[in-house]
Amino acid sequence: MAEFVPAHFEVPPGLETSGFVLEPLGPEHNEQDYDAWTSSMDHIAETPGYPDGSWPREMTRNENRADLQRHADDFRNRTGFTYTVLDPASRDVIGCVYIYPLPDSDHDACTLSWVRESHAHLDTPLWRAVSEWLDSDWPFASVEYAPRT
Repeated sequence: MAEFVPAHFEVPPGLETSGFVLEPLGPEHNEQDYDAWTSSMDHIAETPGYPDGSWPREMTRNENRADLQRHADDFRNRTGFTYTVLDPASRDVIGCVYIYPLPDSDHDACTLSWVRESHAHLDTPLWRAVSEWLDSDWPFASVEYAPRT
């Protein structure tokens, strides 16, 4: 299997804007992450890029922790990169950004993001900032990332 990112590529540790902060997602975010997405399941399901209905789905907190560990392992192994989206003041989890390979496609990667319903106003700013970040700081020629209006 080809590398998702080149061996010499230094993976960005995150992204900071006035509206949100991205940092690598891990099991330490479990409680806040679980609260964020379970309080916003219908909102997330309506977010561009989530058309198939496979997520969000009901999970226990322990299942969520295992999922966060899987994302952290992918990050460490450089096979996918998931960032939690935090409020810059409170450091509360308000969303998530996923960057994964897109096999058998014209795109190098697929990116998905969501924000909790209480922060819906940040969906488009997050999409814009992440799109620019992918263009400027990542080695991908082409990324599939559902556009926002």
